[in-house]
Amino acid sequence: MRRREFLQSSIAAGAGIRHLRNSDAGAAESRPAQSCSLPFPKTPGLTQYVADFVVRTQLADIPSAVIEIGKKSLLDGMGLALAGSKLPTADILQSYMHLLGFNGTLTTGASVVGTSSKLPPRFAAFANGVAIHVEDFDDTQLAAAKDRVYGLLTHPTVPVLPAAFSIAETIQKSGKDLMLAYHLGVEVETKIAEAISPRHYEDGFHSTGTCGVFGGTAACAKLRGFDRASVERAFAVAASQASGLRENFGTMMKPFHAGHAAEIGVLSTDLVKLGWSGAPGILEASRGFFHAFGGTYDPAAIMDKLGKPWTFASPGVSIKPFPSGSLTHPGMTELLRLIRTEHIQAADVEQVEVGTNHNLPNALIHHHPKDALQAKFSMEFCLAILLLDGKAGLTQFTDAVVNRPDVQEMIARVRFYVDPEAEATGFDKMTTIIKVHLKNGRIINGRADFGKGSPANPMTYEEVAEKFYGCADFADWPNDKAKQIVELVRKLESEPDMHRLSALCTR
Repeated sequence: MRRREFLQSSIAAGAGIRHLRNSDAGAAESRPAQSCSLPFPKTPGLTQYVADFVVRTQLADIPSAVIEIGKKSLLDGMGLALAGSKLPTADILQSYMHLLGFNGTLTTGASVVGTSSKLPPRFAAFANGVAIHVEDFDDTQLAAAKDRVYGLLTHPTVPVLPAAFSIAETIQKSGKDLMLAYHLGVEVETKIAEAISPRHYEDGFHSTGTCGVFGGTAACAKLRGFDRASVERAFAVAASQASGLRENFGTMMKPFHAGHAAEIGVLSTDLVKLGWSGAPGILEASRGFFHAFGGTYDPAAIMDKLGKPWTFASPGVSIKPFPSGSLTHPGMTELLRLIRTEHIQAADVEQVEVGTNHNLPNALIHHHPKDALQAKFSMEFCLAILLLDGKAGLTQFTDAVVNRPDVQEMIARVRFYVDPEAEATGFDKMTTIIKVHLKNGRIINGRADFGKGSPANPMTYEEVAEKFYGCADFADWPNDKAKQIVELVRKLESEPDMHRLSALCTR
């Protein structure tokens, strides 16, 4: 089955969408539910194939270039866990853990990054996953096909790294073991996300939460040395716990989805290790994951495709320069360039027009944000704050900044609409067209298909380290510990066990 054939009905749903205007941009897109008219693909042995991949793949099978790319995302994830430990979600989760009887006195268990707490591994994975994703500053998967919507894919590191880290620490695994499990988890998660029908995302599922459970489970299964049958059972346990709804974007539930996916990786393998059962063939079964959650899927995107090529190599993974939804980043990257090269001053701006394909406003749903979480999914805020402050970092995405009178007034000057030129470039790009109208009548034009940090414009390890130091500073982390983390991750394959890394990441 060709990918374009089975996506046709989903893509057609957006073909007639008109330009959004500020007056009605907050209204939800109205479209009828789409059903797949094509037969559900029959791919016997798919789940078994994925489980086999997890069991048989060794670190030597992963190209060295892929390993090095993965280290950047690993370092990025650890920095974001530090930063997230300082946010209100961390305080709420700490209070909840106290209610469960975990009062911070455990001497064994897995580390909660940025704190002195240890928790049972499933809860540590949950807390660290929420912390990594709460600022929406973590890495993002790219699409492989022109008719694939960039925004419906996943944040690959957050469901995998916290799960793998909690297990690797508690069963004394090495840096090589952690790195292998992490790469396997990311590969499984991203290929599942590539395969599932766009209906999955467009109808409201958050794929980091739904597809992410398989990544965390694959990583934990590898660290625990599961055989193929055990991996299959763990996938079945995970599939029944896959969850996450996009209506919750802009609230604490979005990072909950990510933390839950990491937790489920630990829990699913915990239960299978004790003898829990689950159905075989959970991915491809007629009442399984792909059918229930997507209606259909593309077998060619996953069967015999794991590691061929590795997603980190192609089409790649983006590391974020800004703590906002990744779909804002091409526009932010381009506007920041225009501000610097054209010496644009906020006081001189009459209006900013920003045009994209229709899938970007489908995710960037907060056109008049009133708090920091909403601002992360507001193209209007993200461009407004760059004009006013010349930067958009962790200190800009706060409730106080969002509600500044000058910010709210500048937001009103940003017109976010669907542009035919951007629509025509395809959904594998985030083409963003910028027009800055100055009060003197001058119009400054710009366009970008991807932002800084994407494979088209990647960050170096040193640039990711600078982002890490910013996160560590936000968390008031000691400089000497931060520097040691950067160097340890750079040479992670040489680390005999994870205790030194956990010690550097905890108080």
